[in-house]
Amino acid sequence: MRNRFVVITAVLLAGFFLGGVSYYLLGELTGRQKGYPPIVVPNVPKQIVDTSKAFSEIAGAISPAVVNISSTKIVKRDANPLFDDQFFDLFNPFREFRTPKKWKEQSLGSGVIVSADGFIITNNHVIEQAQEIRITLFDKRSFKARIIGADPKTDIAVIKVDAKELPTVQWGDSDKLQVGEFVLAIGNPFGLSHTVTMGIISAVGRANVGIADYEDFIQTDAAINPGNSGGPLVNIRGELIGINTAIFSRSGGYQGIGFAVPSNMVRLVMGQLEQKGKVTRGWLGVTIQELTPELSQKFGLKQSKGALIGDIAKGSPAEKSGLIRGDIITEYDGKKVKDVGNLRNMVAQSKIGTEVPVTILRGDKEYSVKILIAELPRDLAESSRGNSPDEQTFEGLVGLNVMDLTKEVARQLGLNKEEKGVVVIRVEPGSASEEAGIRKGDVIQEVNRKKVERLDDYNKIISGMQPGDTLLLFVNRAGKKFYVTLRTS
Repeated sequence: MRNRFVVITAVLLAGFFLGGVSYYLLGELTGRQKGYPPIVVPNVPKQIVDTSKAFSEIAGAISPAVVNISSTKIVKRDANPLFDDQFFDLFNPFREFRTPKKWKEQSLGSGVIVSADGFIITNNHVIEQAQEIRITLFDKRSFKARIIGADPKTDIAVIKVDAKELPTVQWGDSDKLQVGEFVLAIGNPFGLSHTVTMGIISAVGRANVGIADYEDFIQTDAAINPGNSGGPLVNIRGELIGINTAIFSRSGGYQGIGFAVPSNMVRLVMGQLEQKGKVTRGWLGVTIQELTPELSQKFGLKQSKGALIGDIAKGSPAEKSGLIRGDIITEYDGKKVKDVGNLRNMVAQSKIGTEVPVTILRGDKEYSVKILIAELPRDLAESSRGNSPDEQTFEGLVGLNVMDLTKEVARQLGLNKEEKGVVVIRVEPGSASEEAGIRKGDVIQEVNRKKVERLDDYNKIISGMQPGDTLLLFVNRAGKKFYVTLRTS
């Protein structure tokens, strides 16, 4: 009896133990013991779901028109006549380890198909000096491409493959872009084919970036990296609004600032490259500069808008139309002139041989003239600057020493021997003159709109200045003429 009681007790204890262990393990597995909340499926608004689908549809529609471009060029090493001699090689035990005389170098970029018969837009720097160009489509087909034309001044190139019924993109109007619009950038960054990134338009009309001669860039924060060059920037309608060209980066990778050539500029360049194989640009024959607040004040303007004419080329359309130095161009062909870059692009895109209405400010009066647009000359001479000899000098402004411009000095500076003025021979570091941008070798030809032909003229004008006055200097720098404001101390 006693043994039976012991057995029953042991069985009960074992049952309790096993049950406790099972309960603990089940609690750990299900999470109930720790009070984990049940899985909740989020209720995503339909608008967000539709937006996500829309971006996916855009990427799906555009990607087939984006191509991977591989360009190959031959790079040659400068030959040493001694060490590259075949006889010397017989006695050189390290000849197998030397850099070869020439080798192939490959670069990758992107492009976008704009016509079903094989015309492709890309960047000039992607295919520049290439001996062979191959493009790979979204469906992995590969073609050899030939160059139709390239324009380094806008960094745009047109290439073509022999194929038909290719997928294309639809052109958009880049003039209608607004800051804040959503955009997609598609390309092959780091060789990763058909990568899609999203962002917004950060700015339009970006110039003076230092990438190309004619700049009117779209700035975006859509991720652009090496290999994206030449790829499309599209809007939410899937229209081509720009060609990705460059990034601003301190590391070589994406840092939130990318630039694209606007589609309207691309279309103009492409049209001329297809028809002529080159790009011709309009020319007024003026040297223009930005209107700073100081210059605007000296010219009696309330706003710093427009472009100031610093010089006019002899026999140019501008001279024939009666424009003079000091005029301010405020409108061109019915459009407001925002700044120098804006005017330069409008003139360049003007049709040669057409008359364009131009509005100028001269003094406090506004005039309208018509200018017959000529073709931009191929070679606009740029003279180099030499060193000035020591002669009698004058220090009329703090930090600035000048001397008479003689014929010999003019020759050394690359100027016409008939030019008059005083030449700057020293600019003190940290002075107001240096901060104003004046350099050694500059020739001052006017002070406050009064001619300076010799040192006596300069001395006479400067001597009448009071501390704190702002001077308007007209400067000739190696043939380039412009205005500078300088505050006396």
